[in-house]
Amino acid sequence: MECFVIEGGHRLSGSIVPQGAKNEALQVISATLLTTEEVVIDNIPNILDVNNLIKLLTDIGVKVTKLNENKYSFCADEVNLEYLESVEFVEKCSSLRGSVLLYGPLLGRFGKATIAKPGGDKIGRRRLDTHFLGFKNLGAHFEHREERNVYELKAEKLVGTYILLDEASVTGTANIVMAAVLAEGTTTIYNAACEPYLQQLCNMLNAMGAKISGVGSNLLTIEGVKTLKGTQHRILPDMIEVGSFIGMAAMIGDGIRIKDVSVKNLGIIPDTFRRLGVQIEEEGDDLFIPRQEHYIIDSFIDGTIMTIADAPWPGVTPDLISVLLVVATQAKGSVLFHQKMFESRLFFVDKLIDMGAQIILCDPHRAVVVGNDNLRALRGGRMSSPDIRAGIALLIAAMSAQGTSRIDNISQIDRGYENIEERLNALGAKIKRVDVC
Repeated sequence: MECFVIEGGHRLSGSIVPQGAKNEALQVISATLLTTEEVVIDNIPNILDVNNLIKLLTDIGVKVTKLNENKYSFCADEVNLEYLESVEFVEKCSSLRGSVLLYGPLLGRFGKATIAKPGGDKIGRRRLDTHFLGFKNLGAHFEHREERNVYELKAEKLVGTYILLDEASVTGTANIVMAAVLAEGTTTIYNAACEPYLQQLCNMLNAMGAKISGVGSNLLTIEGVKTLKGTQHRILPDMIEVGSFIGMAAMIGDGIRIKDVSVKNLGIIPDTFRRLGVQIEEEGDDLFIPRQEHYIIDSFIDGTIMTIADAPWPGVTPDLISVLLVVATQAKGSVLFHQKMFESRLFFVDKLIDMGAQIILCDPHRAVVVGNDNLRALRGGRMSSPDIRAGIALLIAAMSAQGTSRIDNISQIDRGYENIEERLNALGAKIKRVDVC
């Protein structure tokens, strides 16, 4: 195992470019299974989860060619369906949350899929009911094989229908869309997720010959087609990484420019940081965050305490609650964070409390942060990363702290952030990756 050793207290400055979006990459790479023709995807992030998904596709027979560091060609003209039932494939899927996105394209193109219950972050229960109910409405049936802990999906024919999702699940919507594009007839999905990454998936599928309308809304209409063709696609910048860099710049920046962020696809992320008092300047498609000597948390118009809660797009993404919470520890004022979607995602705050932060964990979903206005720096300490987003939040906290910190289980951070220590060290951070027993 490896860990990060962080020497805190160093101000960062310069420019940084966000990687390609992890969530979009997992979706569009899975969608390459829907055609026998070549699909070229650019701006793929070099991170563990994405690399593992690419390896899975290679294992089942997809021809994958690395054209440059972040650009790949995929051709799924000879898929080995027998491998999908192997113990080896099941074991690999069980450690990769992104494997769930193979359900839709395999079912849509081949009429069957055998996939393990996916792994990933330990952030509470992440049910798959939305995916399966959508597939069932399209005409598929499934069984859970308890002895192997796998799901078997089968459908002689998928037929378009009206689907009202029980939740606006991003991966659920993506999976149902990928199954429906090759179904017979018209599928209508209401309460669909409408995140920019889901929009990008739909745009890529339309470029491949699909007929999807309502893109960007919560009502998608999909006219099934018989086949899809190849295409070229470029992945958006990762808005979660952009938000992570905004938080980092607010706490320890001495003037940081985040380049080529696709401002129009950031939604309310910049304004959410502004609610914490963070100054953000938009310059073209760049964000510039000047040094923040002080930042003061807003209150609501009636003077009541600020509350920041996650919500489906265009609300605040749950993936940034951890970062926002860390930023609030050094603000002036108090704020209540309400993490509605995952019941274990706030459990990392005990590490911040050990570092000197003033936080009241009300319950698994809510925490009150009392900011100290940069009067008391956090203390360095030893901690472990429970998930990707808590990991980057703890890294930001450690960089701002006095003394040296150590973060274990950094494979969680590697799952979502490309060469993070090298990129931050280029801005002036002091982070070492070391081997540990």
